[in-house]
Amino acid sequence: MTEMIHQASLYGSDEEFLEVAVPFVRDGIDRGEPVLVTTTSANLDLVGGALGADADRVDYAESAYFGGRTAQRATAFLRYWRRNAGRGRVRVLAEPVWPGRSERDVLAWTRMESALNVLLAGTGVWMICPYDLRAVGRDVAEDALRTHPSVSPDGRRVEASPAYADPAAFIGACDAAPLPAPPGDAATVTAEVLPDVRAFVTEEAGRRGVTGDRAVMLALAVHEAARYLGLPVTIRVWETFGGPVWDLRAAGGGGVAGHDPLAGFVPPDAGERADEGLWLARQVCDHVDIRSDGGSRTIRLQAATSRLQESG
Repeated sequence: MTEMIHQASLYGSDEEFLEVAVPFVRDGIDRGEPVLVTTTSANLDLVGGALGADADRVDYAESAYFGGRTAQRATAFLRYWRRNAGRGRVRVLAEPVWPGRSERDVLAWTRMESALNVLLAGTGVWMICPYDLRAVGRDVAEDALRTHPSVSPDGRRVEASPAYADPAAFIGACDAAPLPAPPGDAATVTAEVLPDVRAFVTEEAGRRGVTGDRAVMLALAVHEAARYLGLPVTIRVWETFGGPVWDLRAAGGGGVAGHDPLAGFVPPDAGERADEGLWLARQVCDHVDIRSDGGSRTIRLQAATSRLQESG
Protein backbone atom coordinates (compact mmCIF):
# COMPACT_ATOMS: atom_id res chain seq x y z
CA MET A 1 0.00 0.00 0.00
CA THR A 2 1.21 3.50 -0.81
CA GLU A 3 2.59 5.27 2.24
CA MET A 4 1.17 8.47 3.64
CA ILE A 5 2.96 11.75 2.96
CA HIS A 6 2.46 14.35 5.68
CA GLN A 7 4.09 17.72 5.02
CA ALA A 8 4.23 21.12 6.65
CA SER A 9 4.29 24.27 4.55
CA LEU A 10 5.33 27.50 6.29
CA TYR A 11 4.27 30.57 4.33
CA GLY A 12 4.39 34.30 4.95
CA SER A 13 2.31 35.76 2.12
CA ASP A 14 -0.63 34.95 -0.15
CA GLU A 15 1.81 34.38 -3.00
CA GLU A 16 3.82 31.84 -0.99
CA PHE A 17 0.63 30.01 -0.06
CA LEU A 18 -0.46 29.75 -3.69
CA GLU A 19 3.01 28.58 -4.81
CA VAL A 20 2.44 25.40 -2.81
CA ALA A 21 -1.33 25.02 -2.91
CA VAL A 22 -2.00 25.45 -6.62
CA PRO A 23 0.56 22.94 -8.01
CA PHE A 24 -0.47 20.41 -5.38
CA VAL A 25 -4.17 20.71 -6.22
CA ARG A 26 -3.72 20.96 -10.00
CA ASP A 27 -1.53 17.85 -10.11
CA GLY A 28 -4.26 15.97 -8.30
CA ILE A 29 -6.91 17.18 -10.72
CA ASP A 30 -4.77 16.26 -13.73
CA ARG A 31 -4.22 12.75 -12.37
CA GLY A 32 -7.90 12.23 -11.58
CA GLU A 33 -7.15 12.00 -7.86
CA PRO A 34 -9.59 13.12 -5.16
CA VAL A 35 -8.56 16.46 -3.69
CA LEU A 36 -9.83 18.07 -0.50
CA VAL A 37 -8.96 21.65 0.42
CA THR A 38 -9.76 22.75 3.96
CA THR A 39 -8.34 26.12 4.89
CA THR A 40 -9.40 29.63 5.86
CA SER A 41 -12.16 31.38 3.95
CA ALA A 42 -9.60 33.86 2.57
CA ASN A 43 -7.39 31.06 1.29
CA LEU A 44 -10.36 29.24 -0.21
CA ASP A 45 -11.04 32.36 -2.26
CA LEU A 46 -7.39 32.45 -3.37
CA VAL A 47 -7.35 28.80 -4.42
CA GLY A 48 -10.74 29.02 -6.13
CA GLY A 49 -9.67 32.08 -8.09
CA ALA A 50 -6.43 30.41 -9.20
CA LEU A 51 -8.20 27.23 -10.32
CA GLY A 52 -10.95 28.93 -12.27
CA ALA A 53 -13.41 26.44 -13.78
CA ASP A 54 -11.41 23.53 -12.32
CA ALA A 55 -12.49 24.56 -8.82
CA ASP A 56 -15.64 22.50 -9.33
CA ARG A 57 -13.49 19.34 -9.40
CA VAL A 58 -12.21 19.86 -5.86
CA ASP A 59 -13.84 19.10 -2.51
CA TYR A 60 -13.49 21.94 -0.04
CA ALA A 61 -14.50 23.11 3.42
CA GLU A 62 -13.56 26.04 5.59
CA SER A 63 -11.28 24.80 8.37
CA ALA A 64 -13.51 26.20 11.10
CA TYR A 65 -16.28 23.82 9.99
CA PHE A 66 -14.17 20.75 9.22
CA GLY A 67 -13.89 19.13 12.62
CA GLY A 68 -14.20 21.65 15.41
CA ARG A 69 -12.52 19.25 17.85
CA THR A 70 -9.31 17.35 17.24
CA ALA A 71 -10.89 13.89 17.21
CA GLN A 72 -13.64 15.09 14.88
CA ARG A 73 -11.06 16.42 12.45
CA ALA A 74 -8.95 13.26 12.56
CA THR A 75 -12.07 11.17 11.97
CA ALA A 76 -13.10 13.36 9.04
CA PHE A 77 -9.72 12.82 7.35
CA LEU A 78 -9.91 9.07 7.87
CA ARG A 79 -13.44 8.83 6.49
CA TYR A 80 -12.59 11.02 3.49
CA TRP A 81 -9.80 8.61 2.63
CA ARG A 82 -12.09 5.59 3.00
CA ARG A 83 -14.67 7.08 0.65
CA ASN A 84 -12.01 7.71 -2.00
CA ALA A 85 -9.40 5.00 -1.40
CA GLY A 86 -10.08 3.27 -4.73
CA ARG A 87 -9.13 6.35 -6.77
CA GLY A 88 -5.37 6.44 -6.22
CA ARG A 89 -3.64 9.06 -4.12
CA VAL A 90 -5.97 11.04 -1.88
CA ARG A 91 -4.74 14.64 -1.63
CA VAL A 92 -5.61 16.87 1.31
CA LEU A 93 -4.56 20.48 1.80
CA ALA A 94 -5.39 20.93 5.50
CA GLU A 95 -4.86 24.16 7.41
CA PRO A 96 -6.01 24.28 11.04
CA VAL A 97 -7.36 27.49 12.54
CA TRP A 98 -4.72 28.76 15.00
CA PRO A 99 -5.53 32.42 15.87
CA GLY A 100 -7.65 32.82 18.98
CA ARG A 101 -6.93 29.36 20.37
CA SER A 102 -5.88 29.01 23.99
CA GLU A 103 -2.53 27.52 24.92
CA ARG A 104 -4.35 24.34 25.88
CA ASP A 105 -6.11 24.22 22.49
CA VAL A 106 -2.84 24.72 20.64
CA LEU A 107 -1.27 21.82 22.53
CA ALA A 108 -4.22 19.56 21.68
CA TRP A 109 -4.10 20.44 17.98
CA THR A 110 -0.33 20.06 17.81
CA ARG A 111 -0.70 16.67 19.47
CA MET A 112 -3.26 15.70 16.83
CA GLU A 113 -0.91 16.67 14.00
CA SER A 114 1.60 14.19 15.40
CA ALA A 115 -1.04 11.49 15.89
CA LEU A 116 -2.10 11.76 12.22
CA ASN A 117 1.23 10.17 11.26
CA VAL A 118 0.06 6.99 12.99
CA LEU A 119 -3.67 7.20 12.30
CA LEU A 120 -3.22 7.63 8.53
CA ALA A 121 -0.10 5.50 8.11
CA GLY A 122 -0.38 3.30 5.03
CA THR A 123 -3.46 5.05 3.69
CA GLY A 124 -1.85 6.68 0.68
CA VAL A 125 -3.06 10.11 1.79
CA TRP A 126 -0.82 12.98 0.69
CA MET A 127 -1.47 15.81 3.13
CA ILE A 128 0.07 19.27 3.13
CA CYS A 129 -0.62 21.41 6.20
CA PRO A 130 -0.06 25.14 5.57
CA TYR A 131 1.02 27.32 8.51
CA ASP A 132 0.61 31.08 8.08
CA LEU A 133 3.62 32.72 9.72
CA ARG A 134 1.68 36.00 9.84
CA ALA A 135 -0.85 34.41 12.20
CA VAL A 136 0.87 31.66 14.21
CA GLY A 137 3.53 32.04 16.87
CA ARG A 138 7.09 30.81 16.54
CA ASP A 139 6.37 27.88 18.88
CA VAL A 140 3.55 26.64 16.63
CA ALA A 141 5.75 26.92 13.54
CA GLU A 142 8.61 25.08 15.24
CA ASP A 143 6.28 22.31 16.36
CA ALA A 144 5.05 21.94 12.77
CA LEU A 145 8.53 20.74 11.84
CA ARG A 146 8.39 18.23 14.70
CA THR A 147 4.96 16.85 13.84
CA HIS A 148 5.44 16.52 10.07
CA PRO A 149 8.01 14.10 8.61
CA SER A 150 8.61 16.38 5.63
CA VAL A 151 8.11 19.90 4.30
CA SER A 152 6.73 21.05 0.96
CA PRO A 153 8.62 23.83 -0.83
CA ASP A 154 6.47 23.83 -3.97
CA GLY A 155 3.53 21.42 -3.61
CA ARG A 156 5.44 18.70 -5.43
CA ARG A 157 8.75 17.90 -3.76
CA VAL A 158 9.12 16.04 -0.48
CA GLU A 159 11.97 17.31 1.69
CA ALA A 160 12.64 15.65 5.02
CA SER A 161 12.12 17.71 8.17
CA PRO A 162 15.30 17.46 10.28
CA ALA A 163 13.27 18.27 13.43
CA TYR A 164 10.67 15.49 13.00
CA ALA A 165 9.93 13.62 16.23
CA ASP A 166 8.53 10.12 16.64
CA PRO A 167 4.81 10.49 17.47
CA ALA A 168 4.92 8.32 20.60
CA ALA A 169 7.84 10.36 21.98
CA PHE A 170 6.32 13.70 20.97
CA ILE A 171 2.90 12.94 22.41
CA GLY A 172 4.48 11.49 25.52
CA ALA A 173 6.27 14.81 26.02
CA CYS A 174 3.00 16.69 25.51
CA ASP A 175 1.39 14.57 28.22
CA ALA A 176 4.31 14.61 30.64
CA ALA A 177 3.20 17.57 32.74
CA PRO A 178 0.94 16.56 35.64
CA LEU A 179 -2.59 17.94 35.67
CA PRO A 180 -3.40 20.58 38.30
CA ALA A 181 -4.91 19.09 41.44
CA PRO A 182 -8.71 19.30 41.75
CA PRO A 183 -9.90 22.03 44.15
CA GLY A 184 -10.71 20.96 47.68
CA ASP A 185 -14.38 21.86 47.34
CA ALA A 186 -14.98 19.75 44.21
CA ALA A 187 -18.11 17.60 44.36
CA THR A 188 -16.92 13.99 44.64
CA VAL A 189 -18.31 10.48 44.30
CA THR A 190 -16.74 7.03 44.07
CA ALA A 191 -18.82 4.99 41.64
CA GLU A 192 -18.87 1.21 41.86
CA VAL A 193 -21.25 0.70 38.91
CA LEU A 194 -21.81 2.65 35.70
CA PRO A 195 -25.40 3.76 36.46
CA ASP A 196 -23.98 5.65 39.46
CA VAL A 197 -21.66 7.51 37.08
CA ARG A 198 -24.54 8.70 34.90
CA ALA A 199 -26.68 9.65 37.89
CA PHE A 200 -23.89 11.74 39.45
CA VAL A 201 -23.08 13.53 36.19
CA THR A 202 -26.72 14.29 35.43
CA GLU A 203 -27.33 15.72 38.91
CA GLU A 204 -24.16 17.81 39.02
CA ALA A 205 -24.59 19.03 35.43
CA GLY A 206 -28.10 20.24 36.27
CA ARG A 207 -26.77 22.19 39.24
CA ARG A 208 -24.45 23.97 36.83
CA GLY A 209 -27.10 24.82 34.26
CA VAL A 210 -26.36 21.98 31.82
CA THR A 211 -29.66 20.28 30.98
CA GLY A 212 -31.54 18.55 28.17
CA ASP A 213 -29.61 16.96 25.31
CA ARG A 214 -26.35 18.54 26.42
CA ALA A 215 -26.63 16.89 29.83
CA VAL A 216 -27.45 13.54 28.20
CA MET A 217 -24.40 13.70 25.92
CA LEU A 218 -22.15 14.83 28.77
CA ALA A 219 -23.35 11.96 30.97
CA LEU A 220 -22.66 9.54 28.12
CA ALA A 221 -19.14 10.96 27.60
CA VAL A 222 -18.24 10.62 31.28
CA HIS A 223 -19.84 7.16 31.36
CA GLU A 224 -17.66 5.99 28.46
CA ALA A 225 -14.51 7.49 30.00
CA ALA A 226 -15.29 5.65 33.25
CA ARG A 227 -15.89 2.41 31.35
CA TYR A 228 -12.51 2.81 29.67
CA LEU A 229 -10.73 3.43 32.97
CA GLY A 230 -12.47 0.65 34.82
CA LEU A 231 -14.42 0.60 38.08
CA PRO A 232 -14.43 1.67 40.82
CA VAL A 233 -13.73 5.23 39.70
CA THR A 234 -13.59 8.45 41.71
CA ILE A 235 -15.23 11.37 39.93
CA ARG A 236 -14.77 15.01 40.90
CA VAL A 237 -16.43 18.00 39.28
CA TRP A 238 -15.83 21.71 39.68
CA GLU A 239 -16.70 24.91 37.86
CA THR A 240 -14.31 26.95 35.74
CA PHE A 241 -14.93 30.00 33.60
CA GLY A 242 -15.02 27.74 30.53
CA GLY A 243 -17.45 25.22 31.99
CA PRO A 244 -17.48 22.27 34.41
CA VAL A 245 -14.44 19.99 34.64
CA TRP A 246 -14.91 16.26 35.24
CA ASP A 247 -11.94 14.43 36.74
CA LEU A 248 -12.03 10.61 36.74
CA ARG A 249 -9.40 8.57 38.59
CA ALA A 250 -9.00 4.82 38.94
CA ALA A 251 -6.29 2.87 40.72
CA GLY A 252 -4.05 0.13 39.39
CA GLY A 253 -3.36 -1.10 35.88
CA GLY A 254 -5.89 -1.55 33.12
CA GLY A 255 -7.46 0.75 30.58
CA VAL A 256 -4.99 3.55 29.89
CA ALA A 257 -2.14 2.16 27.83
CA GLY A 258 0.62 4.69 28.39
CA HIS A 259 0.72 7.34 25.67
CA ASP A 260 -1.10 5.59 22.84
CA PRO A 261 -1.24 8.34 20.19
CA LEU A 262 -4.48 6.93 18.82
CA ALA A 263 -6.37 6.58 22.11
CA GLY A 264 -9.86 7.88 21.37
CA PHE A 265 -9.03 9.08 17.87
CA VAL A 266 -10.04 5.99 15.88
CA PRO A 267 -13.79 5.88 15.08
CA PRO A 268 -15.76 2.76 16.03
CA ASP A 269 -16.22 1.71 12.40
CA ALA A 270 -12.45 1.23 12.06
CA GLY A 271 -12.53 -2.10 13.87
CA GLU A 272 -12.78 -3.25 17.45
CA ARG A 273 -10.65 -1.27 19.89
CA ALA A 274 -10.69 -0.99 23.66
CA ASP A 275 -10.93 2.80 23.47
CA GLU A 276 -14.09 3.14 21.34
CA GLY A 277 -15.90 4.78 24.25
CA LEU A 278 -13.09 7.28 24.62
CA TRP A 279 -13.64 8.22 20.97
CA LEU A 280 -17.20 9.22 21.84
CA ALA A 281 -15.94 11.29 24.79
CA ARG A 282 -13.59 13.13 22.45
CA GLN A 283 -16.49 13.90 20.10
CA VAL A 284 -18.51 15.48 22.92
CA CYS A 285 -15.81 17.23 24.97
CA ASP A 286 -13.56 20.11 24.00
CA HIS A 287 -10.70 18.84 26.14
CA VAL A 288 -9.74 15.27 27.02
CA ASP A 289 -6.56 14.88 29.06
CA ILE A 290 -5.16 11.45 29.92
CA ARG A 291 -2.48 10.72 32.49
CA SER A 292 -1.01 7.60 34.06
CA ASP A 293 1.49 7.69 36.92
CA GLY A 294 1.81 3.95 37.46
CA GLY A 295 -0.32 3.88 40.57
CA SER A 296 -3.42 5.56 39.16
CA ARG A 297 -4.97 6.57 35.87
CA THR A 298 -6.76 9.84 35.18
CA ILE A 299 -9.04 11.15 32.45
CA ARG A 300 -10.09 14.78 32.70
CA LEU A 301 -12.94 16.07 30.53
CA GLN A 302 -14.29 19.53 29.83
CA ALA A 303 -17.12 20.49 27.50
CA ALA A 304 -17.52 24.20 26.91
CA THR A 305 -20.76 25.75 28.08
CA SER A 306 -22.15 29.22 28.74
CA ARG A 307 -23.93 31.04 31.51
CA LEU A 308 -26.14 34.04 30.81
CA GLN A 309 -27.64 35.99 33.67
CA GLU A 310 -30.73 38.08 33.08
CA SER A 311 -31.14 41.37 34.90
CA GLY A 312 -34.59 42.35 36.15
